[in-house]
Amino acid sequence: MKSQHQVVLSIGSNQGNRLANIESCIDLIHQEVGTVIRVSKLYETPAWGFESDAFYNCALVLHTTSSAQKILNQVLKVEKHLGRIRSNQEGYQSRIIDIDLIAFDDEIIDSEKLKIPHPLMQNRNFVLLPVQDLQLDWKHPVFQKSISELIAISPDDSVCTVVQDLKNPLRKIALETYNYIAFEGNIGAGKTTLVQKIAEDFNAKTVLERFADNPFLPKFYKDQNRYAFPLEMSFLADRYQQLSDDLAQFDLFKDFIVADYHIFKSLIFAKITLAEDEYRLYRNLFDIIYKEMPKPDLYVYLYQNSERLLQNIKKRGRTYEQNIEAEYLDKINNGYLDYIKSQTDLNVLIIDVSDRDFVKKHEDYLFILDEIQKKLS
Repeated sequence: MKSQHQVVLSIGSNQGNRLANIESCIDLIHQEVGTVIRVSKLYETPAWGFESDAFYNCALVLHTTSSAQKILNQVLKVEKHLGRIRSNQEGYQSRIIDIDLIAFDDEIIDSEKLKIPHPLMQNRNFVLLPVQDLQLDWKHPVFQKSISELIAISPDDSVCTVVQDLKNPLRKIALETYNYIAFEGNIGAGKTTLVQKIAEDFNAKTVLERFADNPFLPKFYKDQNRYAFPLEMSFLADRYQQLSDDLAQFDLFKDFIVADYHIFKSLIFAKITLAEDEYRLYRNLFDIIYKEMPKPDLYVYLYQNSERLLQNIKKRGRTYEQNIEAEYLDKINNGYLDYIKSQTDLNVLIIDVSDRDFVKKHEDYLFILDEIQKKLS
């Protein structure tokens, strides 16, 4: 199930340096609105509906958790930042930049300020041809036709000429260089949310921890001494089986694998929760399993202080987690950091996200991607 919306935008310019306007617009959208996933070729098209200089046009698809109305507000701010001054004059006008919201998932929106899909898209080749470049699995929710089918019946006979390719700002982040990336973090660090978002944005296969299905977890939080050993053993067995299966199965349609845990977390938690004799037994079993497990090409640890973790835990509202104490989280953090210090053959990246919210703040998500790219470079 997708956690983000798929949004299609159309961009045009026929004043000033049209190419620079388009490129600046794409970069601003990527920085301030959502993650630009794909960008069409650049087209030159005659002015539509009025006499004027020819336009440069393109389309892009972005991922975001924002509502359609918020996206509209954000792209209007981008237009203003680039020098667009909207007037009350009726009819079409020349403009330095123009951004239209074409589609928002498969939704139909008909409000005073926003109509989705764009009501004129099916009549405009300068919208349809760039959108076709995006190669989306999308049908017009009103007409129930694909973009290629809309092009075939379009009444627009204007000629749209390809000028050049355009750069996608996301492509400078070459995560697919790694075959297997593991994200780790304390309870409530947001690693699963981040992994799902990265997988959607970069076409990666996910390996997500199945903690919610563990029957010992709620019992453990009520009586740690009694249920610590069966809990840790069940986690170890499940993680071994999942990683053995998922990492061995190559997916032809995905570019790499991204996981929200590394199996070594089993030993970190076991060292904290188990009695000394139980831990020795557990360690013997773990060492046998660990030798067989493939190591990630990149191990990213999302560090958050315990105060922030407790806020996140309270916010997500899992009943059995609400009595977790800061001291327990401190021990887990220290366990991870001690493990990282002891590793000489693991490619490790620690990112402090204590003051960042990569779920709600797009710039914080881009910060994490930039940190990974710096590590790669």
